[in-house]
Amino acid sequence: MKLIIAAIKPFKLEEVREALTAIGVRGMMVTEIKGFGSQSGHTEIYRGAEYAVNFVPKVKLEIVVSAAMADQVMETIAATAKTDKIGDGKIFVLDVGQAVRVRTGETNDNAL
Repeated sequence: MKLIIAAIKPFKLEEVREALTAIGVRGMMVTEIKGFGSQSGHTEIYRGAEYAVNFVPKVKLEIVVSAAMADQVMETIAATAKTDKIGDGKIFVLDVGQAVRVRTGETNDNAL
């Protein structure tokens, strides 16, 4: 099993969710986050005053899938979230040692 963590632009969330549902992803966790990467924030003008925005709003997706499906999920997120502009996000893939569905007690791949 693999845990896929993706930080994407918030307006891309629904499009990514639809694309992942279409390839068979059955669930995900979504968290609103703030952060910065290469873009290191930016400046904005509000009511005539310029100020620095050091942390940019993002959405973090956490998805656990079978190892066989991980590459397809990663490619789907990357293709769907891409805008060709700085700040499109990042995707990380980690190994998952164990999973349990609380309601039924099913474990590992069966719990997904």
